[in-house]
Amino acid sequence: MTGKQLIKVMGPGLLYAGAAIGVSHLVQSTRAGAGFGFELVWIIIIANILKYPFFEFAPRYTSATGENLIRGYEKIGKWAVWLYAGVTIASMFVLQSGVTIVTAGLLGNVFGFELSAFWLSVFLLIITMVLLIVGRYSLLDKLIKYVIVILALSTVLAVFSAYFKNGYHPNPEFIKLFSYDNPMDVAFLIAFFGWMPGPIDISIWQSIWAEAKAKETKVKVTRKEAMLDFKIGYFGTAFLALGFLSLGALVMYGSGEEFSGSSLVFAGQLIKLFTSSIGPWAYPVIATAALATMFSTTLTCFDAYSRVMVPTTQILIPKMNIKKTKADRNLWFLWMAILFTGTVVILGFFVSSMKGMVDFATTLSFVLGPVLAILNYMVVTSKHMPQADRPKPFLKWYAIISMLLMTSFSLFFIVWRFF
Repeated sequence: MTGKQLIKVMGPGLLYAGAAIGVSHLVQSTRAGAGFGFELVWIIIIANILKYPFFEFAPRYTSATGENLIRGYEKIGKWAVWLYAGVTIASMFVLQSGVTIVTAGLLGNVFGFELSAFWLSVFLLIITMVLLIVGRYSLLDKLIKYVIVILALSTVLAVFSAYFKNGYHPNPEFIKLFSYDNPMDVAFLIAFFGWMPGPIDISIWQSIWAEAKAKETKVKVTRKEAMLDFKIGYFGTAFLALGFLSLGALVMYGSGEEFSGSSLVFAGQLIKLFTSSIGPWAYPVIATAALATMFSTTLTCFDAYSRVMVPTTQILIPKMNIKKTKADRNLWFLWMAILFTGTVVILGFFVSSMKGMVDFATTLSFVLGPVLAILNYMVVTSKHMPQADRPKPFLKWYAIISMLLMTSFSLFFIVWRFF
């Protein structure tokens, strides 16, 4: 495959990366490194290994059938769509609030806006809706390729610069080791796992984006091409998660400095991590890359949640299933309005603590993740999936073991937290 062909095929996989490389990387991975050094590298590795099959099932299903995963849920039973709708509505407002408040902090810090984090968030959500209404999928597809490349190069440069400039010499006076006896440490561990590399919701989003790309470009993507696009996005996000953790460990671990719970202050600390490693001259590049990354995450999440609820509503409420583009668009507008309203309400109550909101959102994904993992497995192993495209025995057992472990972790957390 030539470079030109690769660029043409790539899209949903990079949108996956754009949605994943946000809070989980800029916030949680960096906090993990700053708080515990390299001690939690294993979480990044384990999370990416356990969740891999359920993200891989999305491009596998869509390239084989031309449908998104929600239509696959419908085929195994309407109950599956109801379950998916329940999980999505339970989490969508909180997750959108989490990514929006971080973006608002970066926006306020970079441009020096004196608005509160709440009003900056409302402004961002309005801009997001306008851009999606005007540009729709094509805007996302074009924007994300440049954003991911800039951020990846900036992160790699910052990590190498920090290592060769300072090495890894944490001050013993401020070293903190992870403790399973400390409820705060365990709670952060759960939250870190929840969005590493991203919530499993993104697998459904990716299938929706792949379907949208096929409709707009009129190009049939093969399974091989879809898998290549997915793997570049998936393993790229894992690599960058290690980069952000390394940056937090090399620059902040053992320094006595901690990340603030305020989104505006946190944004300044994050950008300082890069500039203290590379040099003040890099501020415009780093600030632009960080802000663009978080804005792309806000954009992709808002697009995805409002987009996935269109077929979900049409399946659950047959009267809404009108085969007209205008009807689909009106339903999309309705869900954007609902998502905007719900997110603003959540922000109004919890805007004062960015870290608390982020940890709650990521923990919720940790608890609900196994539900979506099981649904994805049922879809790709059902009779409705073409035989040739179903997972081979190794991948099936890999997925089964991952489901059992993730479900066990989730149940353990519920018992530990509430009982």
